Amino acid sequence: MLSLKKLTKKFGKKTAISDVSLTIGKGEIYCLIGPNGSGKTTTIKIIAGLLRPTSGTVSIAGTDVLQDPVAAKASLGYIPDEPSIWSGMTGEEFLNFSGALYGLNKKVRAERIHSWLDDFHLQGIEREYFENYSRGNKQKFTIIAAMMHEPKALLIDEPIVGLDPTSAEIATQKFLAFAERGGAMLLATHTLPVAQEIATWIGVLDEGRILATGSLDELRKIANLSAGSSLEEIYHAVTGK
Repeated sequence: MLSLKKLTKKFGKKTAISDVSLTIGKGEIYCLIGPNGSGKTTTIKIIAGLLRPTSGTVSIAGTDVLQDPVAAKASLGYIPDEPSIWSGMTGEEFLNFSGALYGLNKKVRAERIHSWLDDFHLQGIEREYFENYSRGNKQKFTIIAAMMHEPKALLIDEPIVGLDPTSAEIATQKFLAFAERGGAMLLATHTLPVAQEIATWIGVLDEGRILATGSLDELRKIANLSAGSSLEEIYHAVTGK
């Protein structure tokens, strides 16, 4: 569903990511962990088509992002690390606009918007302007917009930053349900407990390179740690930091 092959991105003389390769199948949640500046957001933005790689390929549901970006993006949902929406829109207008871009008709949009607003306890504020929302509510509307069209693959960059504990749990359950329905998910985060809770596969990214990848148990073996060791312990063992 989502495949990266030898992905490299340079900004001038600086190499942000180098030879990053991974594959995510149906129903899998791949968590890319690493510190700020490790290349997580650069990787996500290349997949989303916001940055062009220096070399390497990206395909979503079998479609190459560079060769056919519109078709590839039609199968994708993207939740950025910082919600950025036209300030003159209301939350409801934003969701309708997003749904229409993905070809959802008015009736389907209305039904799904109502359901999602109810799930996130947002009923009553959807007609307020986006610029007046709290950081957490902006994030919730961004999550809804990314998932409302039922994509095949989901990109998530630090999904729970700014969310209160209840909303973070709701979002986490939505992500798990998405994977259970066969969706493929790439989640970039430095919040290790979240990755440990939901990941099928984990990649440790540092200074633009994936140092180790595998299931939690496989990473424990790679790091020479005992069963039950936390992802934080694995991270420190693998990176030496």
